[in-house]
Amino acid sequence: MNPSDAKRISKFLSLILRHKPEEAGICLDENGWTNVAILLQKLKISKADLDYVVKNNDKKRFAYNADQSEIRASQGHSLDVDLKLVAKIPPKQLFHGSAEKNVDSILKHGLEKRNRQHVHLSFNRETATSVGQRHGTPVIFKIDSLKMQTDGYAFYQSENGVWLTDFVPVEYISLD
Repeated sequence: MNPSDAKRISKFLSLILRHKPEEAGICLDENGWTNVAILLQKLKISKADLDYVVKNNDKKRFAYNADQSEIRASQGHSLDVDLKLVAKIPPKQLFHGSAEKNVDSILKHGLEKRNRQHVHLSFNRETATSVGQRHGTPVIFKIDSLKMQTDGYAFYQSENGVWLTDFVPVEYISLD
């Protein structure tokens, strides 16, 4: 599969598995899963192509169930799905990448999930920088995640390693 086809399929999968399944004529269950055979039929792609996109997606955005009969997005949903995430103790610090234009708002209001289910945090600066670059000149925020957790905030980790929480108050945020 050529890189442009893989990117096109990956972007469309992100759209339908996280936000708008109706765009492809599919349904997601309460945990975000959809049937692979139906998805392949609706998208008119092969299982080999889907396997390639799932395996080679740089952010590991998609996951199969154990027998590969179902697929879902690992996180990032604007739809109400229950990913069955279990609270975990986070590392001492996590990072969040954003664009320069968002700095004032973040330092005033904290990190809000907005239309997503969770705020997404990265384990390292490099990943946060990559995320921030998608929106302009990247700015990296350091999150005092262990202190947040000690103070009662829950953290989760998605299947692809992204750390998730509902909100990051300003007092736990600093510019990196």
